[in-house]
Amino acid sequence: MIITISSLPGSGKSTVAKLVAKKLGFKHYSTGDFQRELAKEHCLTITQLGELEAKDKNFDIMVDKKTEQIAKTKDNFVIDSWLAPHFVPKAIKIFLECDEKVRAKRRLPQKRKTEQFSTIEDAIKDMRQRVNCNRERWLKYYNYDFLDIKNYDLVVDTTKLKPEQIVGKILEFVKDAKKKKDKG
Repeated sequence: MIITISSLPGSGKSTVAKLVAKKLGFKHYSTGDFQRELAKEHCLTITQLGELEAKDKNFDIMVDKKTEQIAKTKDNFVIDSWLAPHFVPKAIKIFLECDEKVRAKRRLPQKRKTEQFSTIEDAIKDMRQRVNCNRERWLKYYNYDFLDIKNYDLVVDTTKLKPEQIVGKILEFVKDAKKKKDKG
């Protein structure tokens, strides 16, 4: 079983994906980690890498091929990714929604070296820039809109939920999906 978890920045995607993987005894992957490694190799922030990706499709292709390869060769994993639902069609696809200000507040204390913000406004500006840059590019490259809710099997609003509550909703959905698959 493969589970993809997508969301806007700060919705809890990585935190929740790690917890779901742990609860299921699955491996966890993150295309955000793949991209951060690539950005570091090129001495860029993740936002700067996104801008470069908009000009040179090869950067996207490197991350996308890694995602596709994992999906072809592995099973029983959770991947947090904006694009994995597109590249891993056989997965159970989850999307986490969340209020923008709440997402920005969540981003402020994060300790990523190239993604530190001093104000909520700075975090919101950066998140919007990343989302817009990525969304435009992926519509152009793949004709895929990661914000189109029709691409997902389950949507969870994380605005007022703790990670454990979100994980509970996802695990219940996965359990029900597995039962339906086993019957069908």
